[in-house]
Amino acid sequence: MSANWHLPADLIERYVAGQVEPVVVMSVESHLARCADCRSAVPYPQEWLARSWAGIEDIVNRPHPKPIARALCRIGVPEHLATFLAATPGLSRGWLAGVTSVLVFAIAAAQLSAGHPVLGPHAMLPFLALAPVLPLAGIVLAYRPRVDALHELQAATPMGGSRSLLLRALAVLATAVILTGLATPLLPGPVGLAAAWLLPSLALTAATLALATWLSPLISAAVFAAAWFFAVVCGESLPFSSAAQVLYALAALAFVPVIYLRRARFDPGEC
Repeated sequence: MSANWHLPADLIERYVAGQVEPVVVMSVESHLARCADCRSAVPYPQEWLARSWAGIEDIVNRPHPKPIARALCRIGVPEHLATFLAATPGLSRGWLAGVTSVLVFAIAAAQLSAGHPVLGPHAMLPFLALAPVLPLAGIVLAYRPRVDALHELQAATPMGGSRSLLLRALAVLATAVILTGLATPLLPGPVGLAAAWLLPSLALTAATLALATWLSPLISAAVFAAAWFFAVVCGESLPFSSAAQVLYALAALAFVPVIYLRRARFDPGEC
């Protein structure tokens, strides 16, 4: 729009009513900045102006960080890192609600079947089978172009790449472990058996991240989730035995150096 051309009256009406596409709005406002005649033709009610400036001032002077970011800052996490982690797609309200729903369902099933003569001995099996794979879903969503609106922007910063994926995966794992840990005392049966999900969860998470240096996190998580469910179905209580717990701990420790040595091979663009 040149300075010798003026905005049509119908365009001004649609602009004031907020019915113009964003691209056209940018063009209109660029013209208004240079054309005093068109500026004078745009009605600006004083009440509307006062509300607009008040809203802008509130946003600029009093930003509202996400609750997750505020909570992280309170426990000593640096503000920039807390803000970054708060934007993790795997910590979205939808994922947290999904994890909570799964845990509630598993606890309810365990409580209802605890006194059953046939189902009683297997009452905690659904919970123990589901709990270790909950962090894997969050890791899949930790750093994906299709679910992260800021993926391209963050990928070009020092927080991008493997550092971003690992930090977000750690945040997702910690959140899932905390939620599952809070649910564990609500289960029937021995406390030791109720906590048998923890080491498998750490081992599966470490294994998924290690395999993600060769394959995408989505495929890695699917492979280990399927393997875990197959082991639970075929082995029943064997995957939660004392010997198995030792193997999970050793596996988790073994995968950590693999993740560290191959961290540069994460390819978030293929997540």
